[in-house]
Amino acid sequence: MSYKADVNPNGSDDSQGGSLRRGLKKNQVQMVALGGVIGSAYFLGTGYTLSATGPGAIVAFAFAGVLVFMMMLCLGELSVAMPVAGSFIGYTSEFVSPAVACGIGWAYWACIVAYVPSECVAAGIIMNNFFPMIQPFYWAVLFGLLITIINIGKVEGLGKVESVLALTKIIAILAFSVLAILIFLGIIGSEHSFIGTTYVIDRGGFFPVGAFALVLTMVMVLVNYGGTEIVGLTAAEAEDPATAIPAAVKNVSVRIVGLYVIPLFLLSLIFPWDQAGTEESVFAAALGYHGLNWAGGLFSFIVLIAAFSCANCNLYACIRALYSLAKEGMAPTVFGKLNKKSVPSNAALFSLILIWIVIGCYSFDTSGFFYTYLLAISGFTGALCWLTICLAQVNFRKRFHARGYTLDELKFKVPGSPYTGYITVILFTLCLLINVLSPDLRPAFYIGVPAFLIPAILYKVLKVADRRGEEIKKLVDFDGMYPPKNRG
Repeated sequence: MSYKADVNPNGSDDSQGGSLRRGLKKNQVQMVALGGVIGSAYFLGTGYTLSATGPGAIVAFAFAGVLVFMMMLCLGELSVAMPVAGSFIGYTSEFVSPAVACGIGWAYWACIVAYVPSECVAAGIIMNNFFPMIQPFYWAVLFGLLITIINIGKVEGLGKVESVLALTKIIAILAFSVLAILIFLGIIGSEHSFIGTTYVIDRGGFFPVGAFALVLTMVMVLVNYGGTEIVGLTAAEAEDPATAIPAAVKNVSVRIVGLYVIPLFLLSLIFPWDQAGTEESVFAAALGYHGLNWAGGLFSFIVLIAAFSCANCNLYACIRALYSLAKEGMAPTVFGKLNKKSVPSNAALFSLILIWIVIGCYSFDTSGFFYTYLLAISGFTGALCWLTICLAQVNFRKRFHARGYTLDELKFKVPGSPYTGYITVILFTLCLLINVLSPDLRPAFYIGVPAFLIPAILYKVLKVADRRGEEIKKLVDFDGMYPPKNRG
């Protein structure tokens, strides 16, 4: 059994039929994925969830972590069996529906085009605190320029940059966890005594505003896990996807859950939930609450790193998504061209132009209106994307068996399939529908659904793929990868 992907080791000018470059090493694949997940929303948005639900927020984060882990297993099986550019777009097109893939792809791309500038602006605001004489807009422009330079270069450069940035964020989270444990035990901090259940039980209980509040905030919790699907987008540019992707799926999933659930649990032990907010990093606020005021400046720097890293990785994902849409005949073919560095330069240029326009728009929005709604929309779009990944895996396994192949021929398997996929699809669907019940999150449903439906319907009505005919090179060639076995 063998497969062909739209990649080669060296890359070339796509005008001659070139392909993406396999330049990401095993550890870099994991770091790019982590870089896309741990952004400013982690350090700032966690305060919103804690203030809205109380200490019980840990349950929502744990539940969301399990959901994301199950989705990652599905993505891992698909990515190892068919390591192609575009990942979920190609899999959705082949195993669910081209129209659905078109809707998902464009909604995902548009959401990132809006999200990347928000991270640049967030970084600009932080830098303005350090250097008040320079307006946040200019810092945002500077960060925009930096991620532009990184993303139009060879993919190896992005991998190296993210390895450093992601590691910095991980160290900061681990450092907080250690300090939180010492504070809880009364070894350090202003209280100098064992805290016990003071902040978990004694301030209204574990669910001070009711258990149903956890349900209403699930989409915002899922925002914090957004970016995990970038692992799949790196499959076509990993040096050895059969080894790198399974390792990334397992390690990234475990690390993400550990980096979210454990620190949040420790946070709830040492900090009053009703004092949490989004004005500053809730982790810095917790340490400052116990007299460690130096933590404010340190975590401001960490949020800066997180914002830049997340913007960088999401721009990578944005460009590859548009490239994949073009390859599937769902976007102008010009976006499917590669330059001599094996980078989708046209897709990058178009995405960057819009991103720069949005950066300008953000600079005039001092209320934070766009950023707040954007987080909710990001969670909605991400959950929709994850849902189709699980559904694609279920349908892939059906076809795989129908062609006469056995599980022993899969290098990476989803345990409990197809039930794992079905359960995850149902749960993600419920998370999406919950948006309607929350006044704060309802706009995400009203905007997210049309963002998906409009391109899907246009694709179906215009039949773009049929008009272009042989110009389209499908991302996933299942028939070529897995021809029917001779049973005679």
